[in-house]
Formats: sequence, C-alpha cells, structure tokens
Amino acid sequence: MADPIAPALRRFLGSARFAQALTLAILGVGFATHALRSLIGWPGLIAVVVALVALAGVSLVARWQAVDWYGVLPLSLLVFVGWAAASVLWSEYPATTVVRVGYLIAFGLLGLYVALARDTIQVVRAAGDVLRVLLGASLALEVLSGVLIDLPIPFLGIDGNLVAGGPVQGLFGTRNLLGFVALVAALTFVVEWRTRSVRRPTAIASMVLAGAMVLLSGSPTTFVSLTVLLVATVALYGLRRADPRARWRWQIGLVTGGIVALAAGFAARVRIIELLDARGEFDVRLATWREMSRYLDMNPMQGWGWAGIWPTSPPYSWIALATGRPHASGLSAYVDVYFQLGVIGTVLFAGMLGLALVRAWLLASARRAVVYVWPALVLVVIAVTSFAESYALVEGGWMLIVICAVKAARDMSWRDAWKPELAPAL
Repeated sequence: MADPIAPALRRFLGSARFAQALTLAILGVGFATHALRSLIGWPGLIAVVVALVALAGVSLVARWQAVDWYGVLPLSLLVFVGWAAASVLWSEYPATTVVRVGYLIAFGLLGLYVALARDTIQVVRAAGDVLRVLLGASLALEVLSGVLIDLPIPFLGIDGNLVAGGPVQGLFGTRNLLGFVALVAALTFVVEWRTRSVRRPTAIASMVLAGAMVLLSGSPTTFVSLTVLLVATVALYGLRRADPRARWRWQIGLVTGGIVALAAGFAARVRIIELLDARGEFDVRLATWREMSRYLDMNPMQGWGWAGIWPTSPPYSWIALATGRPHASGLSAYVDVYFQLGVIGTVLFAGMLGLALVRAWLLASARRAVVYVWPALVLVVIAVTSFAESYALVEGGWMLIVICAVKAARDMSWRDAWKPELAPAL
C-alpha cells in the first residue's frame, strides 16, 4: 500500500494557501527586521531568514509544474549580485563579505519566491495586509510610549514623541525608515482601493493610517520622495490615457523634464534643505560622505568589498570615529555601493535599478490593469529615497527591488525575441 503522507505533504506545500501564508511571512520579516533584531537578536533573525528560504525552496519544488521558469531573473540583477559576491576576492574584510553576500542573496531569494509564486495583485494584497499590521502596531506602540506611560522604549528605538507631534519611529527604529515604509504602504493601499481588493472603509482607514505615519515621521527624505511620487503618479495617469501612437513623444518629454527637474533641484538644493528644515540631517550626510571620500581614492574601481549593513571594523569604524557617531550605512545607496563595490558596482546597481524602472514604467503606461502601476511607482520611491538612504541595499528594500525587477522583466524582456516559438523556422 502506497504511503499517502508524501503526496498529501506535496499538495500542501504546493498549494496556493501555503504560498499565500509564506508570502505574508516573508514580507512581514522583510519589513520588520529591526523589530526582530531588537527582540531575538541577529542569531534569531538569521535563523528565521534561513527557515523562510528553506520553506520557499521546498514550496517552489512542490509547485515546479505551475511556475513559468523561462527568463526567471533579469541579467542586470544577476550581474550586480555576482559582482558583490566577487568582491570577496579583494575585500578588506573577506569573512564579513562572505556572510553579508549570503544575507543579500537570502533576501533576494525570498523576493524571487514572492515574484514567482504570486501574481502582482496577490503581492499587492499581501503587502497591504502586512503593512497595515506593522503600521498599526507602530502607532499603538507610539501611543503606549508617548501617551500612556510617557517613557521611551529604548530596545525598539522609540523615543515617545507622539504628543509633541513627532518625529516617531514605530517598529522601524528610525523616522526615515518609518517614512519610507509608510510611503510604500500608502501607495499599496491606493492600488488596493483602485483594484477593489479590500472594502472601501478598510481602504480609507489604511490610507489615513499611512498618511498619518508619513506626517508623524517628520522625515525630510520622505517628504521629497512623496513629492516625486505625486508628480510621477500624475504623469503616469496622463500617459495611460494618451493616444498609444503619440505616447512615445510624451515619454521623451517626461524624460527631458525629469532631467531638467533634477538639475534644478541640485541647483536649488540649499533652499530646498532650508524649506524642509533638514540642515541637521544634511550636515550629518555631508560629513559622512566627506569621510568616505577620503578612503574611496584607495579602491576607486572595485571598492572595499560588500558589507551591506555597515560592520564595526575598519574602515567603517574610522568613519564613525571621525564623524563622532556610529552609522549603519552610508546614508545613500548610490554612495554606499560606490564605497563597497567601486565605480563598476555603482554602474551595475544604477543600471539594474534603472532598467527595472524603465521596464515597469513602460508596462504601467501601456497596460490597462491598475496593478501594473504598483511596481513602477514603488521603484520610483526606491530610486529617489536611495539618494539619501541605503534601504535599497538590504532586507525589505532589496527584496522590493527583486520583486519589482522580476515582475517587470518577465513581462518585458529581450529574451522574448529568442523564445523557440518566436524564432524563424530552420
């Protein structure tokens, strides 16, 4: 008599319900890494990530026949990760680089699983459910800290400033990360509402929660990203309703306008900083980048070796000593990649992010379904935030890039020209 357990287990691991639950767990861990580290430490977090990777692998094996494996990963993503892995050869801290590259790959694999196992609308729904819980829990903890007990919660990094109007940190440790997550959440909740994925009262309450957390974060970086996101949303709205035959002209006009806006923003950067009352944050970043530039001349092409979240060993400890404060990143994904992977790594990272954004943008402007807007605008938020934060290089931010890049590449890839059914008969 055949053992009925193995087929039943395979059906369970390959079921849509298991994939849904695992996706929720992956996104929850990706966005809540700070809280998990605070509660169970690095060993506990790594154990959770390894367990999720193992479950994702088993689930993909069980769903093998249902997954379209053709052109799974964009080459730009593979090349960037490959260069980060290769940096162990010249890294000044090779053991750390090996571990941190593994950490990067682990979250990349989790993002890949989400992109392969769930449709885009299912990803949006899962992200909405996770972000509602995390933002709601963040607000509850801020009320507890700032109103009920009137004391900070140091191990979570909560200062208890809610009564003063912020800034607040929630479960994310810093106001800038809270602002980034709240902005992604607001976008996700709007797409949920437009696709009727949740009931109207739930959608409205979710958008109010996300908007409140954006404001309470008091993050100048988030306010700049919000402004760009609103402009991008209006532009995308217009493109989706433009005549398809004339759409390319509008695209060129938008690219030109974007370049002009970047130049104008750079020229007026001092005034913008003053308007945002962000002089203190800008001075911290400037001091950090100035110290980083002193060491960049030693390894300009290949960098010091991949680290992701900054370790406490040299040269990072030297930068902390010179600036008078510890840093977990270079406070800019682009500068961070330049420092860790050199000019080559920076070009590869910018190319990977830029290619994913272009693909997602073209899909969002051409496809009728509203859900295609989500990857494009998420990548806009990441690209803009990356000028002042390094979230795109680690954990949830990196996972979002992988999800959006894979989704965009699978719908718009140069590999389509080489598909057997499209190739000319011999």
